[in-house]
Amino acid sequence: MTLDLITVTPRAAELAALDALTADLEPPFAVVDLGALRANSDAMVAAAAGKPIRVASKSVRCRSITRLVLDLPGYHGVLALTLAEALWLADGGGVEDVVVGYPTADRAALQRLAADKTLAKRVTLMVDSTDQLDLIESAVGGDGARMRVCLDLDASLRLLGGKVHLGPRRSPVHDPESAAALARAIVGRRQFELVGLMSYEGHIAGVGDDAGSLLNKVQIRAMQSVSAKELRERRAKAVDAVREVADLEFVNGGGTGSIAATVSEPAITEVAAGSGFYCPTLFDGYRHLSLDPAAFYVMSVVRKPSADLATTLGGGWVASGAAGTDRLPTPAWPEGLKLTGLEGAGESQTPLHGPGARALKPGDRVWFRHAKAGELCERVNELHLVADGEIVAIVPTYRGEGKAFL
Repeated sequence: MTLDLITVTPRAAELAALDALTADLEPPFAVVDLGALRANSDAMVAAAAGKPIRVASKSVRCRSITRLVLDLPGYHGVLALTLAEALWLADGGGVEDVVVGYPTADRAALQRLAADKTLAKRVTLMVDSTDQLDLIESAVGGDGARMRVCLDLDASLRLLGGKVHLGPRRSPVHDPESAAALARAIVGRRQFELVGLMSYEGHIAGVGDDAGSLLNKVQIRAMQSVSAKELRERRAKAVDAVREVADLEFVNGGGTGSIAATVSEPAITEVAAGSGFYCPTLFDGYRHLSLDPAAFYVMSVVRKPSADLATTLGGGWVASGAAGTDRLPTPAWPEGLKLTGLEGAGESQTPLHGPGARALKPGDRVWFRHAKAGELCERVNELHLVADGEIVAIVPTYRGEGKAFL
């Protein structure tokens, strides 16, 4: 199966057609529209302007789809969530270049990595302190393969001497001097080889600039503009400082929401992206991002509390992050459905109201979109892949393969 010949169908009529196509399936189930996924993949490659995109696997969580995307021009390598996942992908998963996006304290996985020269060539660890280097060395001892390491540079905007912090709280390495100091510490230890630098601007890539009130939009855009300018200059200086210590193979940055801006920086050699393949609802609120919803899940209507309400069994597949309505799923079809303010999306039931609820009856189905991307796959064992009016494959998610990495 390839994505080469898959076409995109009109969004307005597609969900009704998908509902008819999957009429024999019993909810809950999940569907990925390969036409939309291919269109999204192409759009991100165009935005990357010739620089490769590393697939953020936590936003996919399905090996079959990761392989499909990696076969497309413009994609190379994986950014994994955990070391255990990286080893799984690199050992029999067909991926020969996996960067672990976060530091690890998994001693068993570290021992396995150090004991296998092939895996050690394919997997790159993330570090942001000498304490992490100490932990790795204590886990593996002085023996084993030399391990590839990527230095994590903090991308947040810090103002007033650090009293104001805007962005994810990630690495303690924030300025070029501390980056160079850590780089020297890495290359000074026989066990490690410094091969990359990563800097993820989650407050730009992962925060929509066209959602909420006008005041919210203005504030977000102002923050992102100031932060992007500051980061561009600081990241370039940090990369130069680290390159004086080690010959870096890659400098990774960005995410789905900031591809075009991030690749414009000369210091960046590649970007990471994953959420854009499925296009969850959190990515609806971006001015410069036009993607098609590609992933859905389906629940059954089981009761009618009143003529204006329809209740599905389950449906409360809520996204991670700071609690808020933006973490709730969104009913996508039939049209005219909304969550109720008091119950929201529940583990056992999800009442829906609005014009579309009146026509629903027990046994009907409701199509939902998740607020985030890969987290949907933690709820289902398989994805039904649809293209050109057919279910072309049923593939396992990580969960379906018996894997729960985090």
